[in-house]
Amino acid sequence: MSIHPPEPTVMDTSSLSFDEDIRLHFEVQRLYATEARLLDQHRYADWLELFADDLHYWAPVRTNRLRRQQALADGAPGEVAIFDETKASLAWRIRRFDSGMAWAEDPPSRTRHLITNVLVRAADEPGEYVAESSFLCYRNRLEREVDLYAGGRTDVLRRDPDDGRLLIARRTILLDQNVLLAKNISTFL
Repeated sequence: MSIHPPEPTVMDTSSLSFDEDIRLHFEVQRLYATEARLLDQHRYADWLELFADDLHYWAPVRTNRLRRQQALADGAPGEVAIFDETKASLAWRIRRFDSGMAWAEDPPSRTRHLITNVLVRAADEPGEYVAESSFLCYRNRLEREVDLYAGGRTDVLRRDPDDGRLLIARRTILLDQNVLLAKNISTFL
């Protein structure tokens, strides 16, 4: 039995024409490039606008397991997590950054978010898509503090009913590290 988060039911993407598939892939690539730029420019309030109101932003804790126990390597929902956020809790964290009281970000970090290996498929709900991507986030702070975060993300993207743009409704982040060597994790992924 696997404790990974349940994967959304996948539709056959052959219902999309080649042109629609290319447009969708380009739209998702552009969304992720915009997101990386906003994060690297510390424009967190603008970044938050890329998410749906019912967002679940989750990064489970990972453990080292023998090959036969790999299904137990990733934490389950409700267990301890690196991130287990809603849009409201992310907004609270952003307000804290902006308050000048977030000592872990004073002076602020310099980051570079790289997003690659993007694959998009239609989900079972109309107007929803599952996008998988890989990421590398470089973080530098002060003179010698350097952190690297690498991993994969699975997002559920949904069309905004008002303007039709894609919003991130759910994000599951799987870091490749199971022990974070950073002094803090004040970086969004």
